[in-house]
Amino acid sequence: MDWTKYRTPSYDELIGPDGRPRPAARPLVEYLSGLSDQELAERQLAADVAARVMGITFTVYSDGRNVDRTLPFDLIPRIIDRREWQRTEAGLVQRMRALNLFIADIYGEQRIVCDKVFPAALLERSVNFRPQCVGVRPPLDVWAHVCGSDLVRDADGTLYALEDNLRIPSGVSYMLENRMVAKRVFPELFETSAILPVDDYTAQLYDTLAALSPRPGDTPVIVLLTPGVFNSAYFEHAYLAQAMGIELVEGSDLFVADDDCTYMRTVDGPQRVDVVYRRVDDLFLDPEVFHPDSLLGVPGLIRSWRAGKVALANAPGAGVADDKVVFAYVPTMIRYYLGEEPILPNVPSYLCHDADDRRYVLEHLGELVVKPANESGGYGMLIGPRASSREREKFRALIEADPRNYMAQPTLSLSTAPIIGPGGPVPRHIDLRPFILSRGDTYVTTGGLTRVAMAEGSLVVNSSQGGGAKDTWVVDLEETA
Repeated sequence: MDWTKYRTPSYDELIGPDGRPRPAARPLVEYLSGLSDQELAERQLAADVAARVMGITFTVYSDGRNVDRTLPFDLIPRIIDRREWQRTEAGLVQRMRALNLFIADIYGEQRIVCDKVFPAALLERSVNFRPQCVGVRPPLDVWAHVCGSDLVRDADGTLYALEDNLRIPSGVSYMLENRMVAKRVFPELFETSAILPVDDYTAQLYDTLAALSPRPGDTPVIVLLTPGVFNSAYFEHAYLAQAMGIELVEGSDLFVADDDCTYMRTVDGPQRVDVVYRRVDDLFLDPEVFHPDSLLGVPGLIRSWRAGKVALANAPGAGVADDKVVFAYVPTMIRYYLGEEPILPNVPSYLCHDADDRRYVLEHLGELVVKPANESGGYGMLIGPRASSREREKFRALIEADPRNYMAQPTLSLSTAPIIGPGGPVPRHIDLRPFILSRGDTYVTTGGLTRVAMAEGSLVVNSSQGGGAKDTWVVDLEETA
């Protein structure tokens, strides 16, 4: 592989501005330099075949066909120095502590609102606030047990938090499968480099769920509740259930009895369930409480949860903090609840409910990324510099009609990493989604899922819109041979 022509206008994760590999990436770049184009093509083909055999798929909605396809995988990994990662990990732990305290406060005394630190108007207009959860104290006082926080690096090398996904974060199965593929393709590098492991995630997730059991003296019965095979992340649901050795169930497999306990239907009769790792949205969880016509949930499940007879992860209502407008207040939450300065800065944000911010956004639509508060997957947003005048005017009307629902951020020059192009390595923009587990203490994956905008110049990395993925290597230089 020839790196002499590799150029990027942004910060690159592997190659420094002087054209030399960054210290943590040097063994990888030197190794790749010794491979011919044919050898690289063969390894990429082997990676693609491995991904297809493993069934690593995701539903792409943007093309209108709603069909599953293999998640594109580029075999050049993203490299992170362990020393940098230690600070990032500490920042993620800090964010999760503050976010869980915020959610508990919002469904409790609402001190942060009473003290006028968080605007009451934002809470009143929150589409993810669940009045049914007021007064509940979930096990360990943890609401968001699983979080996927998106991190991005700007052109100056600063690492920012872009958003926190607290409802039903997805993508961890791709992180785990990417590592399996990388080990097959680069066995030599795993022997000579101190690449920190990620394969303990499912054991950590199981322990997190087990810690929530209302029957702590017994081996807990844990199930993963899926909407079914037509859900875009069904591959992940099946993967995680199998890896943890728990049952994968749909709503019809569970019922709540008169004793408020949740049971699973089995060939041997009803079996009590202690913990439900739910991958079903709040509003479809329980037709007795939310959408009455939902066939995905379980009648009485919220009653069972409120009675303390079953644990739900993530807890219903945790999405009140999974709001891109609420996101802007996380640094404030850290200072308010923890008395600490944020370790990871937020991407600067403009909140359209604020008159001054809204005026600035409307005057600079061509320069900003505008996002609705509660969309995910990269849908419903405006990338100002690449939008047409008609698209910008459409968003102007949307913002003016419902300013609470929109926020804006600068158009960052996201960092890049090389992928294999037809004539050698070419840069593509990337982000990073580490996964954080909260159960009293906090666990953070080593690295996370690196998502790649496979199209040249694109800033949209979401798998649901055609993005791809890379393995993420956190490398300990002191231990590398």
